[in-house]
Amino acid sequence: MNIVHLAYPIAESVLRSVPAAGQTMAIGDFDGVHLGHREVIGRAVAEARRLGLPSSVMTFHPHPREVLGSPLYSTYLSPPERKLDRFRELGVDTVYIVAFDLTLAALPPAVFVEDVLKPLGAKSIAVGFNFTFGRRGIGTSAMLRELGNGAFDVHIVPPFLVGGERVSSTLIREALSFGNVERAAALLGRPYEVDGVVARGEGRGRTIGVPTANVAVPAHAVKPANGVYAVDVVLDDGTEKKGVMNVGLKPTFHSALPAPTWEAHLFDFEGDLYGRTLTVRFRSHIRDERKFESVGALVEQIRADIEEAKRRNPSPA
Repeated sequence: MNIVHLAYPIAESVLRSVPAAGQTMAIGDFDGVHLGHREVIGRAVAEARRLGLPSSVMTFHPHPREVLGSPLYSTYLSPPERKLDRFRELGVDTVYIVAFDLTLAALPPAVFVEDVLKPLGAKSIAVGFNFTFGRRGIGTSAMLRELGNGAFDVHIVPPFLVGGERVSSTLIREALSFGNVERAAALLGRPYEVDGVVARGEGRGRTIGVPTANVAVPAHAVKPANGVYAVDVVLDDGTEKKGVMNVGLKPTFHSALPAPTWEAHLFDFEGDLYGRTLTVRFRSHIRDERKFESVGALVEQIRADIEEAKRRNPSPA
């Protein structure tokens, strides 16, 4: 899969790499690459196969809403590198990562079409039903078709419903904010996951008989509600373990931590994890984080959490 970074105006070196016969294109931010996004991208890939053309995705970084002042979108359901993994899985040939800035945001819809989409050889474009583009978001999917004036087809993909609700990044963020990782997984089409490097923590887990890995998750990751979760943990060598993760402020030991911690206890694992990268997949919310009256009461609850996690997320037979 080719990865092309571009900014407006598009550099000549980028234009020289455009396929001579053109390409299909899915356009969107695609944060999370959830089930609805997969429908849009899948349509572009299917059209590419039908037309005998390569497929592409145009996505944006930073998120347009972040640039335009929405603090909610300073965090990501899928960081850029994870989005690329998902696009690759879907069979995309080229990804255009467009630097979104105020200059690009100010382009009138017609200029975006003439100066960006047509020069990139778009012959068939797939967008979501609520797609907007151009200055103040005044461009719509219907306007995109009109401005194309026959240069490309436009496929408007209808909303994807799960349980009667329209799948959206906003709905997934909301589910995570309540700790409902099961709901988030149903909307994403896979468990919500974060990556991080194991850093040295307080070392308290080992002293109470439950060693934990202090995972330094980047600040731009969407954080689920504070609490205890059953998780799968994938090590950087591909080994997968079951475990529990506590996300929160450790109120039994601290009155006010400056930032939440992400601490994972891996079942059936012995060894040194410091400096290694872990991928943590959230399977089930076990309980909310709370303060305990004693360390002994906390340890008793942790052991109960471990048993509950094993029941909900059993290891393969």
